[in-house]
Amino acid sequence: MSGRSKVRAVCVAGVRPNFVKAAPLLRALRARDLFDARLVHTGQHQDPNLSSAFWRDLAMPPPDVHLQVRSGSHARQTADIMNALDPVLDDLQPQVVVVVGDVNSTLAGALVAAKLVLRAPFRTRFGERRRPLLVHVEAGLRSFDPDMPEEINRRVTDALADLLYVTEPAGMANLAREGIPADRAVLVGNVMIDSMRAAGDLAGGPAILGQLELAGPYGVVTLHRPGNVDEPATLRRLIDVLDRLSREMPLVFPVHPRTAARLRELAVSLKPPGWRVIEPLGHSAFLRLLGGARVVFTDSGGVQDETAVLGVPCLTLRPGTERPITVDNGTNQVVGTAPEAIEAGFRRALATQPRATVPPLWDGRAAERIADHLASVLTA
Repeated sequence: MSGRSKVRAVCVAGVRPNFVKAAPLLRALRARDLFDARLVHTGQHQDPNLSSAFWRDLAMPPPDVHLQVRSGSHARQTADIMNALDPVLDDLQPQVVVVVGDVNSTLAGALVAAKLVLRAPFRTRFGERRRPLLVHVEAGLRSFDPDMPEEINRRVTDALADLLYVTEPAGMANLAREGIPADRAVLVGNVMIDSMRAAGDLAGGPAILGQLELAGPYGVVTLHRPGNVDEPATLRRLIDVLDRLSREMPLVFPVHPRTAARLRELAVSLKPPGWRVIEPLGHSAFLRLLGGARVVFTDSGGVQDETAVLGVPCLTLRPGTERPITVDNGTNQVVGTAPEAIEAGFRRALATQPRATVPPLWDGRAAERIADHLASVLTA
C-alpha cells in the first residue's frame, strides 16, 4: 500500500480463547509502523473472568470497542453480533479485518467484513480493493463433524477469507482440497502457543496446588462443548466415569459457566477428596495447572494444543479432533465419550509419559510471521 497513512486493522474476538490468540497478534501488528490495530470485543462470552486482570495476564490493553452482545441460539447470537458490528466497521473503515478461531464471533466478523464496502480504495498484492482484506487466523482446521457448530463456522469463514493463516500441515491439505488458492493460505504456526511462550515457565507446580491441597499427581478436566454438556445423558455419562477415576487421582475442574448451569440442572455435586471444583482461571494460572497435571480430560481444541507442547497426556472427549498434529505428537488420545474408552485411555496415559515434541513452527513467533506476511501483501 502506497502513501504514509497507516493501515487500519481490526481484530474481532469474543471468547477467552480468541483473546489468547489475538494478544500476540495485536502486539506484532502494533509494533509495526504500518498498522493501526484495534480490538473489537463482541461480548459473546459475558465472563466475569474477562476483567482487567485477564488483559494484564495477556499483556494486552482492554478492547477498543465492546459490542455487549448477549448469549442466545447460534443463529440469534451470530445475527446480533453482525447487527452490532456492522456500524462499527463502517465507522472505522478498516483495510484489514482479522478473525480468529471458530466461534460465532469468528463467523459474524467474517460475514460483516466480506460485505463491507469501503469509502476509499486501497492497493494490495492482489490488486485494488474496495472491501477489507479478510484474514482468518487458525484457518484450515477440520473435524469433519457436521453436527459441530464450530465446523460450520470454520468452513464458511475459510471460504470467505482472503488470507488464511494455518497452524499445521493438515490444515494446508484441507484448504487445498477445498480449492483455496495456494497464494492465499500460509503455514505460520500457532498463535496460541505464542501466548503460552510469553507466559514463561509452565511446567512447575503452580501456587494454586497448595490452595487446593494437592500434594501428589492430579488430573485436570475441562468441558464446554454443546455436544457434551447440553445433552443430559452425555454429561451424566461423562461425569460418572470421571467421578470413578477421581477416586484414583484427584481431578481439578475449572468449570465453564455453561457447564456449571447444566450440572446444577442435573443436581450433580462434585466434592473432595476426588474433586476440586473451581472457577475458571486466568491464562497463566491455567497453563501452570496444565503443566503440573499427570493427565488432562478435555473437549477443548486449545487445550489439545497446549498439552502437546507441555508433554502432558491429553484425553479428548470427542469423536474426533480438528488438530491431528496433537495425535501425531503422541500426547493426545481421541477417546470419545464412551466410559470404557475413557477409562482405557486413562490407563494408557498413566502407563506412559509422552515427550514434549514441539510441532513445526510452534515456536512463539507465529504472530510475527503473520504480521510480516500481511505487511508484504499490503506494501507490494
